[in-house]
Amino acid sequence: MKRNLFLSTALAVLSMGAAAHAETLRWALAGDALTLDPHAQNEGVTIMLQSQMMEPLVSRAPTGELEPTLATEWAVKADDPTVWVFKLREGVTFHDGATFDSEDVVFSMDRARSEASQMKGIITSIAEVRATGPYEVEIVTNGPNPILPAALTSIMMLDKGWTEANNAVTVQNVAAGEVTFSSTNVNGTGPYTLVSREADSRTVMRAFDNYWGKDTFPLAYSEIIFTPIQNASTRVAALLSGELDFIQDVPVQDIDRVKGTAGLKVESSSENRSVFFGLNVSDTLVAGNIDGKNPLADLKVRQAINMTINRDAIRDVVMRGQSVPAGIIMPPFVNGWTEELNAYPAPDNDAAKALLAEAGYPNGFPITVDCPNDRYINDEAICQAAVGMLGQIGIQARLNATSKALFFPQVNAMETDFYMLGWGVPSYDSEYIFNFLYHTRDESFGSWNSTRYSNPELDAQIKAIAAEVDLAKRDAMIAEMWATAKNDLAYIPVHHQMLNWAMKDGLTVTVDPDNQARVKYFALN
Repeated sequence: MKRNLFLSTALAVLSMGAAAHAETLRWALAGDALTLDPHAQNEGVTIMLQSQMMEPLVSRAPTGELEPTLATEWAVKADDPTVWVFKLREGVTFHDGATFDSEDVVFSMDRARSEASQMKGIITSIAEVRATGPYEVEIVTNGPNPILPAALTSIMMLDKGWTEANNAVTVQNVAAGEVTFSSTNVNGTGPYTLVSREADSRTVMRAFDNYWGKDTFPLAYSEIIFTPIQNASTRVAALLSGELDFIQDVPVQDIDRVKGTAGLKVESSSENRSVFFGLNVSDTLVAGNIDGKNPLADLKVRQAINMTINRDAIRDVVMRGQSVPAGIIMPPFVNGWTEELNAYPAPDNDAAKALLAEAGYPNGFPITVDCPNDRYINDEAICQAAVGMLGQIGIQARLNATSKALFFPQVNAMETDFYMLGWGVPSYDSEYIFNFLYHTRDESFGSWNSTRYSNPELDAQIKAIAAEVDLAKRDAMIAEMWATAKNDLAYIPVHHQMLNWAMKDGLTVTVDPDNQARVKYFALN
């Protein structure tokens, strides 16, 4: 009751604020950003909120193409294929008035590559970043990297002087609950400045008068009020009543209701994201071994789980048709995806039980399924369905559903044996998935590999594709790597998400397949 009362009061305040500011965007989502430190957490909502205020060298337009941002052009150096040259945009200032230049790029890239950074796995191929002029940098890679610009779209630039002056050079440790200056304050080059922030409650941003792109983008709104509202019914009700202008995650059961409401519309698209379960495949369960062993370490057990997850039923019942069943944890947008790889087994509980018996578990075993309840579309409901399906083959699964603020630190700390995860691929290339999810976890790779999966041969291939300039040869290597990954089943694919954004009729928005709503592109009719 207290939570609902708080939300009602907060939304009433938002409504009054909007009456006074016709160009205020009132925007809600199920969850909030985990931090404002741009290198502390590689998580979609976190990056999205940050990107209203901070910028990378290269971005993706809502339609998916790479576009210049703080860099205006880039190319491989003519006499050295291991060096990319980036020309920087001149005349750009940070929100405090400081000039953006190559010194800030070198500092930001080095910070993003530091040990504490959660973004370092994106740019593992980088060996050095050096300034070759006030508005030019060279990025040196460990061998030729033909897709480097695509890896930079989530690496935000910070002002070196501001960061040093505020003792924020070291990246925040989110998992440890650390609060730092950079986790609560922003000084970016982006179209909006931070006015105020109450984590998990409300973030207010205001248009930056000196934004370099003010004559390039629509920039229809002078103010943004972002409110995380976990409860789906409350979120939709606020949109229907006019208290909100835009919500990103329309519950599938409410799509037709929103479409049927005068003055509102729903824009839909496939998302560049797969949802799956990760399994602890090491010799030891976090929760304690069963009969001296970890059942999930046995491939036969993982195969049994894979064939008892009824993806079509999840699509039809839980998602109401708003998902694409998956046999691989790679969305169709990504280089390396094929129909053959995406094939998934038909549910067969009898065969699954037989596999469990062969593995020594004729009566199943207990396991906890950890799941967020405010990150992916119907995440908790998907997990509930999976728990029921596991029960049909004797696996006694217990659901532990928590907010993403609790869930992601648990996953990062590898304090889970069976967990849900969703993964988008901003580079649109398989290398991104392998770097984060399949490589043996170490100081540079595998930062989201909480399955403990380790395959030295695959690790070597992951490093090799980063430097392979023959794209046909590289694609063949990627296909071989996916065959290995699919066979080993460290992850159990569920589906590829669909996106449904709801908004007032007067708002024109292109649904970004990365689910990254960037308000500078929004236009008003």
